Amino acid sequence: MKKVLISRLLVVLAISLTLVGCKRSGSSNTSRATGWQINAKEGGFQYNTQYKGQENAPGLVFVEGGTFTMGRVQDDVMHDWNNTPNQQHVQSFYMDETEVTNKMYMEYLDWVKTVFPPEEENFRRIYEGVVPDTLVWRNRLGYNEVMTNNYLRHPGYGEYPVVGVSWIQAVEFANWRTDRVNELKLQKEGFLKRGSQYEATADANFNTDTYINAPTQSFGGNEEILKGGKNKPIVDAEGNETGVYASRETGVISPKYRLPTEAEWEYAALGLSEIRSYNSYRGRKKYPWDGQYTRSGNRKVRGDQLANFKQGKGDYGGIAGWSDDGADITAQVKSFKPNDYGLYDMAGNVAEWVADVYRPIVDDEFNDFNYYRGNVYTKNAIGEDGTVKIVTTDEIVYDTLPNGKVIARDLPGAIAQVPVDENETYLRTNFDSSDNRNFRDGDVASSRRYDQGFDDEVEGEDASFTSKMYNSPKHNVEVDSAGTLIREYDKSSRRTSLINDEARVYKGGSWKDREYWLDPAQRRYFPQNMATDYIGFRCAMSRVGSKSKSNKKRKN
Repeated sequence: MKKVLISRLLVVLAISLTLVGCKRSGSSNTSRATGWQINAKEGGFQYNTQYKGQENAPGLVFVEGGTFTMGRVQDDVMHDWNNTPNQQHVQSFYMDETEVTNKMYMEYLDWVKTVFPPEEENFRRIYEGVVPDTLVWRNRLGYNEVMTNNYLRHPGYGEYPVVGVSWIQAVEFANWRTDRVNELKLQKEGFLKRGSQYEATADANFNTDTYINAPTQSFGGNEEILKGGKNKPIVDAEGNETGVYASRETGVISPKYRLPTEAEWEYAALGLSEIRSYNSYRGRKKYPWDGQYTRSGNRKVRGDQLANFKQGKGDYGGIAGWSDDGADITAQVKSFKPNDYGLYDMAGNVAEWVADVYRPIVDDEFNDFNYYRGNVYTKNAIGEDGTVKIVTTDEIVYDTLPNGKVIARDLPGAIAQVPVDENETYLRTNFDSSDNRNFRDGDVASSRRYDQGFDDEVEGEDASFTSKMYNSPKHNVEVDSAGTLIREYDKSSRRTSLINDEARVYKGGSWKDREYWLDPAQRRYFPQNMATDYIGFRCAMSRVGSKSKSNKKRKN
């Protein structure tokens, strides 16, 4: 009996010591810097000390980062020499489990049409600038009008990947998606009035950057919405309110949706769940699935194609009744099994835009961590009153693209952006300019005129000529006083490239491509302002905090 009592006392003592230890280690409301209390009711420093880690945002799956061999390791039958194998490391991130579908994009169109009614002349070009180009389905010698008229909007194609979307439109969709997701999160956390999205107008809507930098100007300063949540602010002894708005310190606001970088996309497509295996680490994996063939070796579905692609001349889906891949154009998302990361259609169906500007080389000598070419650093524009400049409905700036498409640079409610200047670059060693798309891409040193100075553009009679390596034709579109588009074609015979700073990379094979292009390492380029019937996109989001979601302590 005495032994039992002693053992029970020891158990109680052990539990008590554990609780005390937990209390001490978890006493995060006391500052380790000053000893002052954090999150005190009286005010002072407010910080989310109970943050549990980043949650999966809508539509995304987690991809744990790591090291991999980027680039093609199979035969280069096209002789592009544009993706020599090199070792890269990417940080953990999130990616859409499927391509963005027609239904997802239609929700975007509905929001734009509601908030910026196209029947109002001031907003007409906003809606026209985000609508996909449905004419991409037309073919001079083919009858595809059923897709031209129905593919985007008909429910029969609702869960099919959206196409006819340019790189620019894909980026704008990602920005819009960021705002809608964060708006909903702030409603659920009690910072915004429930149902605020139904009260959005052109003059009063939610923008994430505006809310972070100038929360009182979000929703046009409508306090009924901004203070209409369940959260009650903290009032200090002097009557000042704190905790009214969510800041980054609250952990409530998600990072931005964006296009994945080329390195992220390729890493995710490979599905390197078995990265420790010799074959995968050496970069010899050819497809997003295991094996060297496009047909399944599984006993139940042996012989079935593992992706939607063109099997041969005139063969987009096999013989009727015995279809190889179940589709002739695009296929409904999730028609094929996902890869080891849970990502669908990382080969076939539609090729996908990625964030990078295209250059034939990947400069791993300069950087092998989160590689990305395309950085153009900007900062918030500051008005005459010293505060951030919010775009109003009277200050919408439109850009006319080389193909004549007109798009809004920033929507009303967003913060106007300007390039960074010497205030940010002076005496820095990590960057010295706003636009870094051309950094170390060989222009000057590899130019035919490198010994005649460093001026890229030539003046005088040869003004249309440039010494840059990447000097694709520059077509120009201007709008005259009557609103008529004047198209000026670049007829120079001295252009030596089809690549420029507006050529973006797209990855993965499509329903229109042969097997060769299914390799995740394949890379091609297309003008960022143009669209096709075989390029779609999916979004990504950066991971903040820990590299892994696992709570297990690693052996090393």
